[in-house]
Amino acid sequence: MQPSLLIAERPLPPLSRIAFAVAMAVLAWENRRRTRLALKWLDPHLLRDIGLDPFAAEEEATKPFWRA
Repeated sequence: MQPSLLIAERPLPPLSRIAFAVAMAVLAWENRRRTRLALKWLDPHLLRDIGLDPFAAEEEATKPFWRA
């Protein structure tokens, strides 16, 4: 495949833009879900390494995936 074919020379059609936006939202939600699930299982010394206390980690871990 030629590199020039990968460069967008014109905008995506409206339906494609919507589908792309939905896909990106789903990816962000999945990333939040996995991250928050992993946060539940971190030891206190690891939480300190990332600058969180156990209370803040629990608060973040219990948020729904759709909430930033």
